[in-house]
Amino acid sequence: MVQKAERVAGPHVSGRSRPGKPVGNVTRGTTSPNRMRRLDRWLTGPQAWRLRTANDPLVVDLGYGATPATAVELFQRLAAVRPDVRVCGIEIEPERVRVAKALERPGLAFMVGGFELPVPGNPVLVRAFNVLRQYEEADVGAIWRLVQGRLSAGGLFIDGTCDEIGRRVAWIALDAQGPLSLSISMRFGSFVLPSEIAERLPKALIHRNVPGERIHALMQAMDRAWLESAPLASFGNRQRWQGMCKALLEAGWPVQDGPARWRLGELTVGWEAVAPPAQEA
Repeated sequence: MVQKAERVAGPHVSGRSRPGKPVGNVTRGTTSPNRMRRLDRWLTGPQAWRLRTANDPLVVDLGYGATPATAVELFQRLAAVRPDVRVCGIEIEPERVRVAKALERPGLAFMVGGFELPVPGNPVLVRAFNVLRQYEEADVGAIWRLVQGRLSAGGLFIDGTCDEIGRRVAWIALDAQGPLSLSISMRFGSFVLPSEIAERLPKALIHRNVPGERIHALMQAMDRAWLESAPLASFGNRQRWQGMCKALLEAGWPVQDGPARWRLGELTVGWEAVAPPAQEA
Protein backbone atom coordinates (compact mmCIF):
# COMPACT_ATOMS: atom_id res chain seq x y z
CA MET A 1 0.00 0.00 0.00
CA VAL A 2 1.44 3.36 -1.05
CA GLN A 3 1.68 6.00 1.63
CA LYS A 4 -0.02 9.33 0.94
CA ALA A 5 2.45 11.61 -0.80
CA GLU A 6 3.99 14.42 1.22
CA ARG A 7 5.27 17.88 0.31
CA VAL A 8 8.99 18.28 0.74
CA ALA A 9 10.13 20.29 3.74
CA GLY A 10 13.37 22.24 3.69
CA PRO A 11 15.16 25.10 1.99
CA HIS A 12 15.88 25.07 -1.77
CA VAL A 13 12.77 22.96 -2.40
CA SER A 14 9.74 24.25 -0.55
CA GLY A 15 11.06 27.75 0.03
CA ARG A 16 10.66 27.42 3.80
CA SER A 17 13.87 28.19 5.65
CA ARG A 18 15.07 25.55 8.09
CA PRO A 19 18.73 26.37 8.70
CA GLY A 20 20.81 23.32 9.54
CA LYS A 21 17.93 20.90 8.96
CA PRO A 22 18.00 18.14 6.35
CA VAL A 23 15.94 18.70 3.21
CA GLY A 24 13.10 16.20 3.10
CA ASN A 25 10.65 14.27 5.23
CA VAL A 26 10.84 11.04 7.19
CA THR A 27 9.47 8.23 5.01
CA ARG A 28 8.18 4.77 5.86
CA GLY A 29 11.60 3.21 5.46
CA THR A 30 10.28 -0.17 4.30
CA THR A 31 13.12 -2.31 2.98
CA SER A 32 14.37 -5.89 2.78
CA PRO A 33 17.64 -7.62 1.89
CA ASN A 34 18.45 -8.02 -1.81
CA ARG A 35 15.61 -5.71 -2.80
CA MET A 36 17.87 -3.50 -4.97
CA ARG A 37 19.77 -6.29 -6.71
CA ARG A 38 18.37 -5.50 -10.17
CA LEU A 39 19.45 -1.89 -10.05
CA ASP A 40 22.82 -2.76 -8.49
CA ARG A 41 23.40 -5.22 -11.34
CA TRP A 42 22.89 -2.34 -13.79
CA LEU A 43 25.23 -0.06 -11.86
CA THR A 44 27.95 -2.71 -11.87
CA GLY A 45 27.24 -3.56 -15.52
CA PRO A 46 26.71 -0.91 -18.22
CA GLN A 47 27.26 1.94 -15.75
CA ALA A 48 30.37 0.54 -14.06
CA TRP A 49 32.61 2.81 -16.15
CA ARG A 50 31.40 5.81 -14.14
CA LEU A 51 32.79 4.34 -10.94
CA ARG A 52 35.97 3.01 -12.55
CA THR A 53 36.89 6.39 -14.03
CA ALA A 54 35.84 8.56 -11.07
CA ASN A 55 38.57 10.62 -9.43
CA ASP A 56 36.72 10.24 -6.14
CA PRO A 57 34.71 6.96 -5.90
CA LEU A 58 32.10 8.43 -3.53
CA VAL A 59 28.62 6.87 -3.64
CA VAL A 60 25.51 7.87 -1.70
CA ASP A 61 22.61 5.59 -0.78
CA LEU A 62 19.97 8.21 -0.05
CA GLY A 63 17.07 7.15 2.17
CA TYR A 64 18.19 3.55 2.69
CA GLY A 65 15.29 2.87 5.05
CA ALA A 66 14.60 1.37 8.43
CA THR A 67 17.49 -1.07 8.14
CA PRO A 68 20.83 -0.55 6.33
CA ALA A 69 20.87 -3.93 4.57
CA THR A 70 20.64 -2.53 1.04
CA ALA A 71 23.36 0.05 1.72
CA VAL A 72 25.69 -2.71 2.91
CA GLU A 73 24.86 -4.75 -0.20
CA LEU A 74 25.53 -1.74 -2.43
CA PHE A 75 28.94 -1.30 -0.82
CA GLN A 76 29.82 -4.97 -1.30
CA ARG A 77 28.71 -5.02 -4.93
CA LEU A 78 30.44 -1.79 -5.92
CA ALA A 79 33.64 -2.82 -4.16
CA ALA A 80 33.96 -5.60 -6.72
CA VAL A 81 34.17 -2.89 -9.40
CA ARG A 82 36.17 -0.31 -7.47
CA PRO A 83 37.86 -1.67 -4.31
CA ASP A 84 38.43 1.83 -2.90
CA VAL A 85 34.76 2.84 -3.25
CA ARG A 86 33.30 4.89 -0.39
CA VAL A 87 29.58 4.39 0.23
CA CYS A 88 27.68 6.73 2.55
CA GLY A 89 24.19 5.79 3.61
CA ILE A 90 22.10 8.89 4.35
CA GLU A 91 18.85 8.86 6.33
CA ILE A 92 16.78 11.76 7.64
CA GLU A 93 15.69 9.75 10.69
CA PRO A 94 18.48 9.88 13.35
CA GLU A 95 17.48 6.61 15.00
CA ARG A 96 17.95 4.72 11.74
CA VAL A 97 21.45 6.15 11.45
CA ARG A 98 22.25 5.30 15.08
CA VAL A 99 21.37 1.65 14.43
CA ALA A 100 23.32 1.55 11.17
CA LYS A 101 26.50 2.94 12.76
CA ALA A 102 27.26 -0.51 14.19
CA LEU A 103 27.87 -1.73 10.62
CA GLU A 104 30.35 0.96 9.64
CA ARG A 105 33.70 -0.20 8.30
CA PRO A 106 36.42 1.27 6.06
CA GLY A 107 34.59 2.50 2.96
CA LEU A 108 31.10 2.35 4.49
CA ALA A 109 29.61 5.09 6.66
CA PHE A 110 26.20 6.39 7.70
CA MET A 111 25.01 9.91 8.47
CA VAL A 112 21.89 11.99 9.03
CA GLY A 113 20.80 14.08 6.08
CA GLY A 114 18.43 14.59 3.19
CA PHE A 115 18.43 15.67 -0.42
CA GLU A 116 21.11 18.26 0.27
CA LEU A 117 23.60 15.34 0.56
CA PRO A 118 25.73 16.50 3.51
CA VAL A 119 28.85 14.64 2.39
CA PRO A 120 32.27 16.13 1.66
CA GLY A 121 32.91 16.01 -2.06
CA ASN A 122 30.68 15.23 -5.02
CA PRO A 123 29.33 11.70 -5.43
CA VAL A 124 29.66 9.79 -8.67
CA LEU A 125 26.54 7.75 -7.90
CA VAL A 126 23.47 8.65 -5.85
CA ARG A 127 20.80 6.01 -5.36
CA ALA A 128 17.38 7.09 -4.05
CA PHE A 129 15.05 4.13 -4.17
CA ASN A 130 11.43 4.15 -3.00
CA VAL A 131 12.04 7.67 -1.67
CA LEU A 132 10.60 10.21 -4.11
CA ARG A 133 7.56 7.99 -4.56
CA GLN A 134 6.46 9.20 -1.12
CA TYR A 135 6.51 12.88 -2.14
CA GLU A 136 4.28 15.03 -4.31
CA GLU A 137 4.88 14.98 -8.05
CA ALA A 138 5.13 18.77 -7.95
CA ASP A 139 8.29 18.50 -5.83
CA VAL A 140 10.15 16.01 -8.03
CA GLY A 141 11.77 18.53 -10.38
CA ALA A 142 13.20 20.63 -7.56
CA ILE A 143 14.48 17.53 -5.73
CA TRP A 144 16.12 16.29 -8.92
CA ARG A 145 17.87 19.61 -9.45
CA LEU A 146 19.09 19.74 -5.86
CA VAL A 147 20.71 16.31 -6.10
CA GLN A 148 21.98 16.86 -9.65
CA GLY A 149 23.79 19.95 -8.44
CA ARG A 150 25.88 17.78 -6.11
CA LEU A 151 27.02 15.22 -8.70
CA SER A 152 30.61 14.93 -9.81
CA ALA A 153 31.60 15.10 -13.47
CA GLY A 154 30.18 11.96 -15.04
CA GLY A 155 28.00 11.39 -11.98
CA LEU A 156 24.62 9.68 -12.04
CA PHE A 157 21.50 10.07 -9.90
CA ILE A 158 19.07 7.15 -9.79
CA ASP A 159 15.44 7.81 -8.83
CA GLY A 160 13.74 4.43 -8.65
CA THR A 161 10.93 2.34 -7.28
CA CYS A 162 10.43 -1.39 -6.78
CA ASP A 163 8.07 -3.88 -5.19
CA GLU A 164 8.66 -5.31 -1.74
CA ILE A 165 11.08 -8.03 -2.81
CA GLY A 166 12.61 -6.46 -5.89
CA ARG A 167 10.89 -8.50 -8.60
CA ARG A 168 9.50 -5.46 -10.42
CA VAL A 169 11.83 -2.49 -10.62
CA ALA A 170 11.86 0.81 -12.54
CA TRP A 171 14.28 3.71 -12.36
CA ILE A 172 15.14 7.01 -14.01
CA ALA A 173 18.82 7.84 -14.50
CA LEU A 174 19.88 11.49 -14.47
CA ASP A 175 23.19 13.23 -14.92
CA ALA A 176 23.96 16.85 -14.01
CA GLN A 177 22.16 18.12 -17.10
CA GLY A 178 18.92 16.15 -16.88
CA PRO A 179 17.19 12.77 -17.20
CA LEU A 180 18.90 10.28 -19.49
CA SER A 181 16.82 7.14 -19.49
CA LEU A 182 14.09 4.98 -18.00
CA SER A 183 14.95 1.39 -17.11
CA ILE A 184 12.56 -1.46 -16.35
CA SER A 185 13.66 -4.78 -14.87
CA MET A 186 11.25 -7.63 -14.12
CA ARG A 187 11.67 -11.16 -12.86
CA PHE A 188 10.33 -13.68 -15.33
CA GLY A 189 7.27 -15.41 -13.94
CA SER A 190 6.26 -12.39 -11.86
CA PHE A 191 4.00 -10.85 -14.52
CA VAL A 192 1.53 -11.69 -17.25
CA LEU A 193 2.01 -8.48 -19.23
CA PRO A 194 5.07 -6.21 -18.96
CA SER A 195 2.81 -3.16 -18.45
CA GLU A 196 2.21 -4.43 -14.92
CA ILE A 197 5.37 -2.49 -14.09
CA ALA A 198 3.22 0.65 -14.35
CA GLU A 199 2.31 0.49 -10.66
CA ARG A 200 6.03 0.71 -9.82
CA LEU A 201 6.97 3.61 -12.08
CA PRO A 202 8.89 6.48 -10.42
CA LYS A 203 6.90 9.46 -9.20
CA ALA A 204 7.64 11.58 -12.28
CA LEU A 205 5.85 9.04 -14.48
CA ILE A 206 3.40 6.99 -12.44
CA HIS A 207 0.53 9.44 -12.78
CA ARG A 208 1.30 9.92 -16.48
CA ASN A 209 0.29 6.42 -17.52
CA VAL A 210 -2.85 7.61 -19.27
CA PRO A 211 -3.78 7.83 -22.96
CA GLY A 212 -1.97 10.65 -24.72
CA GLU A 213 1.18 10.42 -22.58
CA ARG A 214 4.41 8.89 -23.87
CA ILE A 215 4.85 6.50 -20.97
CA HIS A 216 1.40 5.07 -21.69
CA ALA A 217 2.37 4.57 -25.32
CA LEU A 218 5.47 2.68 -24.20
CA MET A 219 3.46 0.44 -21.88
CA GLN A 220 1.05 -0.38 -24.70
CA ALA A 221 3.89 -1.01 -27.16
CA MET A 222 5.59 -3.34 -24.70
CA ASP A 223 2.43 -5.37 -24.25
CA ARG A 224 1.86 -5.66 -28.00
CA ALA A 225 5.43 -6.72 -28.63
CA TRP A 226 5.30 -9.21 -25.74
CA LEU A 227 2.11 -10.79 -27.08
CA GLU A 228 3.45 -10.89 -30.63
CA SER A 229 6.58 -12.61 -29.31
CA ALA A 230 4.51 -15.41 -27.75
CA PRO A 231 5.83 -18.05 -30.22
CA LEU A 232 9.28 -17.56 -28.69
CA ALA A 233 7.94 -18.63 -25.27
CA SER A 234 8.64 -22.26 -26.19
CA PHE A 235 12.33 -21.34 -25.96
CA GLY A 236 11.84 -19.60 -22.61
CA ASN A 237 10.83 -16.19 -21.33
CA ARG A 238 14.32 -14.81 -21.87
CA GLN A 239 13.97 -15.35 -25.59
CA ARG A 240 10.48 -13.88 -25.54
CA TRP A 241 11.65 -10.74 -23.68
CA GLN A 242 14.52 -10.34 -26.10
CA GLY A 243 12.05 -10.65 -28.95
CA MET A 244 9.96 -7.90 -27.37
CA CYS A 245 12.98 -5.59 -26.99
CA LYS A 246 14.09 -6.22 -30.55
CA ALA A 247 10.60 -5.48 -31.84
CA LEU A 248 10.50 -2.20 -29.93
CA LEU A 249 13.89 -1.22 -31.33
CA GLU A 250 12.79 -2.03 -34.86
CA ALA A 251 9.62 0.01 -34.31
CA GLY A 252 11.73 3.09 -33.60
CA TRP A 253 11.80 3.16 -29.79
CA PRO A 254 15.20 4.37 -28.49
CA VAL A 255 16.07 1.06 -26.84
CA GLN A 256 19.53 1.05 -25.28
CA ASP A 257 22.04 -1.67 -24.42
CA GLY A 258 21.42 -5.02 -26.11
CA PRO A 259 20.67 -8.75 -25.77
CA ALA A 260 23.10 -9.19 -22.85
CA ARG A 261 20.89 -6.87 -20.80
CA TRP A 262 17.57 -7.86 -22.34
CA ARG A 263 18.03 -11.50 -21.33
CA LEU A 264 18.01 -10.35 -17.69
CA GLY A 265 14.46 -9.07 -18.04
CA GLU A 266 15.74 -5.53 -18.45
CA LEU A 267 14.75 -2.77 -20.86
CA THR A 268 16.23 0.74 -21.01
CA VAL A 269 14.87 3.48 -23.28
CA GLY A 270 16.07 7.03 -23.81
CA TRP A 271 14.26 9.61 -21.71
CA GLU A 272 12.92 11.36 -24.81
CA ALA A 273 10.66 8.35 -25.37
CA VAL A 274 8.74 8.79 -22.12
CA ALA A 275 9.33 12.37 -20.92
CA PRO A 276 6.23 14.32 -19.92
CA PRO A 277 6.04 17.53 -21.99
CA ALA A 278 7.16 19.70 -19.05
CA GLN A 279 10.15 17.44 -18.31
CA GLU A 280 11.67 16.92 -21.74
CA ALA A 281 15.45 17.02 -21.68
